Parts: sequence; structure tokens; C-alpha cells
Amino acid sequence: MINKTLGNIFKGDKVIWMVFFFLCIISVVEVFSASSSLSYKGGNYWSPVLKHCSILLVGVFSMVVVLNVKCKYFKILTPFLLIISFLTLIWVLIAGQSTNGAQRWINFVGIQFQPSEIAKGTMVLAVAQILSAMQTENGADRNAFKYILITCAAIIPWILLENFSTAALLCLVILMMMIIGRVPFSQIGRLLGVVMLLGVFALVMIMAIGGEEQKPNANRQLTEQVVVEREKPGALEKVFHRASTWKSRILSFMDDKNIPPDSVDLDKDGQVAHANIAIASSNIVGKGPGNSVERDFLSQAFSDFIYAIIIEETGVEGAFFVAMLYIILLFRTGRIANRCENNFPAFLAMGLALLLVTQALFNMCVAVGLAPVTGQPLPLVSKGGTSTIINCIYVGVILSVSRSAAKKQDLPEQETGSGALAPA
Repeated sequence: MINKTLGNIFKGDKVIWMVFFFLCIISVVEVFSASSSLSYKGGNYWSPVLKHCSILLVGVFSMVVVLNVKCKYFKILTPFLLIISFLTLIWVLIAGQSTNGAQRWINFVGIQFQPSEIAKGTMVLAVAQILSAMQTENGADRNAFKYILITCAAIIPWILLENFSTAALLCLVILMMMIIGRVPFSQIGRLLGVVMLLGVFALVMIMAIGGEEQKPNANRQLTEQVVVEREKPGALEKVFHRASTWKSRILSFMDDKNIPPDSVDLDKDGQVAHANIAIASSNIVGKGPGNSVERDFLSQAFSDFIYAIIIEETGVEGAFFVAMLYIILLFRTGRIANRCENNFPAFLAMGLALLLVTQALFNMCVAVGLAPVTGQPLPLVSKGGTSTIINCIYVGVILSVSRSAAKKQDLPEQETGSGALAPA
């Protein structure tokens, strides 16, 4: 009876479930360990991890609800989600709450969330529907490319203004979906050429508009970077008001000078420096769960740089294990998509898996110094609010596809006569 009840709850691919639960366990342990700064500020050692656990429980509940929805019904939500994403992205630009110089959050009936998190899944859903609806024997119809670009133009620019890294990752995922969906390479090649030109133009604008940074003055009691702002920002400065932050991160990443440890500026480059210290002090085998030292000094140790804390506490083996969980998630989803009879659930599952895994790998690259600091959390591991719940929903959609999508081998050979599959 118990096994039957558990089977009714934990439907879908069992490997995906195992990966999800391993990530949740790692998340609870590492968030508990890395939240010392939050515990100090709040005066309650258990409060951060209890709040995180409650959000994870809401995420698991949402995931179970979503995986019981047949994947064909997700198509119905596409136009509504596109409208909601567009309106909320405009809303956050006009009246969003600002944190660290970026307006990314809005409050709705007491619930704070990032519209960009909803928009990411919406774009994957829309692109999957376009690609599946316009598939031919020779690949995607050439008009599919046009419709995808129109959809991207309505959503992605609004994400770009406040969250460049999220917009870039989303574009990369959509590009990979177009390759999987067999969009003509001639169209993709032209797109990449235009993107490179726009990227060069954007880089020039950022370097030209972005303000210069100064080291904190010894007479000032400052712990953050000081950015020299122009007296009267013009129209371009208002549009590119994050240019100073982007410029700082680009220059910091491109600066390959070998700085001696005693010359590192822990005020200016605190995140990168303490992340490097955390990784170097792991001594390959790690200090053990809960024994991190750099969590007390590393800003956002429980979020953007939690992978550095994982390395410090669990060593190379723990870091490899976490990375492998995401790789398993991607390859297992690829197997599920390959077994789908219809194109839409296959594209949808692969798109969401690519979204999660690409963000995870980029977060890891930032933590180990292979990419500039962006503020991207580690999916399903970092401490978060609505982002954690929405990531759980993404996994729920993948599980729904594994459970309810028509499979190529649904019909046994004796029912099809010669062993060929009957049409869906």
C-alpha cells in the first residue's frame, strides 16, 4: 500500500527524481553551512535554512502538481504566459525593486518574484511549440526562424536591460534548441554574424558609457565599490544604467596580471578573491561539510558562489559529483526526448534541461574564475525564492514529459504486425 502511494506521488523518470533529490540534499546542507552572514544579521542560526527548506517544499509540491499535467496541455498556456511575461517585464522596469543597482523584482499580493525567471521558461515553451508545429521531413520550415526571432524580440530586450547574463544564457539556449530543431544552418549562420556585430557594438557602448571605479577612500567607511557617476545622465546612460557594473566585471575578468596574494584588494575584488581562497584551501579533499571558513567573508556565499563553498568543504570529488548530477540530468532528458513520438514534448524537455544545465555550468565557471561574475545562482542548490520554485516546476515539466508523452515503443511488436510503429 505504501509503495503504491509513493508510486502515485513520484511519477515519471526515476533517474530524474534521484538527481533532483541529490541536488536538494546538497542544497539544504550547503545553504545551512553558507548562511552564516544571514544568521549573524538575523540573530537566528536556523532561520535561513528553515526558510530555504520551506521554499524547497513549496517547490516539490509545485513539481508534483505539474508532473501530473499532461504535456499536451502546456501548449494552451503559451499565449497567456507570453502576455504575462511581457507585462511583468515592463512592470519591473518601471516600478521594480532595486537590489545592488538592478531592478529585477516586483511585489504582487505580497509575493516577491523575478519576472525574468518566468520569461525564461515561457520562451522555451514558445520556441518548442514553434519548432514542433513547423517541422518537415527536411527539418524546420524556414518561417520557423522568423517566428522565433519575433517572439524573442518581444521578450528578451526587456530582460537584457536589467539582467544581461540571463538574457545571454536564454539566447544561447534558444540557439541550441534551433540547432536541435533542425533550423537551416544558413539562417543560424547569418544570425550568429549579426549577434557578433551587435555584441561588439554593445561592448563599445558599455566601455564608453560605463563609469570608472575607484578604490574606497581610507577616510570612508565603505565596504562596497564606489562608482563615479556622471552628473547629468543622458538618455543612453538611463538605458545602460547597468553599464558601470558590466564594465567593471569585464575589465576585472580581462585583467590577467598575476597579482601577489598580499596585493589583492579584498574590498574591490572580494567575491573573486575569497572564492579563490575557498577553492585553494580545500586541499583537494575538502574540509568537510560545515567547516567552511570563507563563508564568513564571501559575499553571496549561499547563492552566486555556493559552488566555491561546495569545493572548499567537499573537495574535488564533491565538485565533480555536483557537476555530474547536472550532466546526468541533461543526458537523461535527452534519452526521454529521443523516445517521444511527438516533437513538442521532446523540444520542451530538452529546452528546459538545457536551461537548467547551462545556467549551472556557467555558475560553476564563475566560481572557479573561468567566466566573469554575473550573479547567476546554481539551479536547485543556491538559496533562492521564486527562482527555486520555478526551477522545480521546470523539473516537473520534464517529469510530465517522461510520464505522459507518447513514446515510440508504446505499441508492442505483435500489435503492429511487422514490428513497425503505428502512427500516433
